Amino acid sequence: MNPQPDRRRGRAPEASVAVPAWTLTTLIGFLTVLLFFYAIHWVLLPFIIAGVLGYVCTPLIDRLARYGPRAVMAVGVFLVLLGLAAGLALLGVPALLEEAGQVIGSFGATIERLVRGVIGNRSIELFGQPMKASDISDAAVTAARNWISQGGTLLNLATWSFAAVFGFFLTAVLLFYFLVGGKNIGRGLFWLVPPNHRLFAEHVWQKIDPVLKRYFIGVIVVVAYATVAAYVGLGLILGIHYAIFLALMTGILEMIPIVGPAAAIVLSALVAVQQATTMGSIIGYAVYVAVLRLSIDQLLGPLVLGQAARLHPTLIIFCFLSGGLLFGIAGVILSVPVALAVRIILMVLYDSFDEPNHQDR
Repeated sequence: MNPQPDRRRGRAPEASVAVPAWTLTTLIGFLTVLLFFYAIHWVLLPFIIAGVLGYVCTPLIDRLARYGPRAVMAVGVFLVLLGLAAGLALLGVPALLEEAGQVIGSFGATIERLVRGVIGNRSIELFGQPMKASDISDAAVTAARNWISQGGTLLNLATWSFAAVFGFFLTAVLLFYFLVGGKNIGRGLFWLVPPNHRLFAEHVWQKIDPVLKRYFIGVIVVVAYATVAAYVGLGLILGIHYAIFLALMTGILEMIPIVGPAAAIVLSALVAVQQATTMGSIIGYAVYVAVLRLSIDQLLGPLVLGQAARLHPTLIIFCFLSGGLLFGIAGVILSVPVALAVRIILMVLYDSFDEPNHQDR
């Protein structure tokens, strides 16, 4: 029986399109895995950090394996990474703790200077009561002291401190296994793909692999550069106190696209303006921010990340917020790589991988 013409549109109604069974199976499997990872997201961070480091270092180990047993070279790379981490901890942690103590010790004075810079010596009405800058500072210090003195807060701080120490050693152990047996782990994950889809999965991975490697290596380079450049600019040139703390925060926040660099600028600006004695100091900080952002965004970023790792800013913000809300720090780290992988998979499915300017579509 032929379909009757649609009198309102002048054409025959379209037949419904059936969704392939393998698509529904893949979607259900993806949602199941997503729910599983959401349920265990508190334990993901050490695995993700160790996995990323192992993934990035695998090509280096493969090259070194030409000169000796791969396991021996993997152990050597592991010892080098462990030595670097220990060296950074010995050099940075004491100075960071000293500066953190100075920040906490001058917390009230810092709050008072910041508030006085906004309202001057006059009073403002807060909660029906006139308050000066010193009154607001005293209230902030009292609230912070009361929060710290609560039993639950101290217990939480102790718990998180123990979790951080345990997480460091767990990350080191996992990194050792990922470096030594990374290829076997990768083959085991590939074995989970149904046999009739393995050829397609291998083809897609050949497209994803170089993009992810370049992204992770690029992020590591950018973070290291931002930390060193921030310390040189803030500490050695501008002479700002707490330069080590601010430099580390600048490097860490650089891992968070768009939002992180803006937060680092605001944090450093608050300290710089609070310590500024002349207009030249403020101008110097503005020049530092401009040089740092231009060197990262226009020179180093495109050089080490490349065009393939570019995503629209709105998509990056959405992925960052969604990943952080669902999986915490682990979601923040993997939000952009997952978005890149999904984008490449769709490009392969739509047979448009080689089309130019596809990232802006």
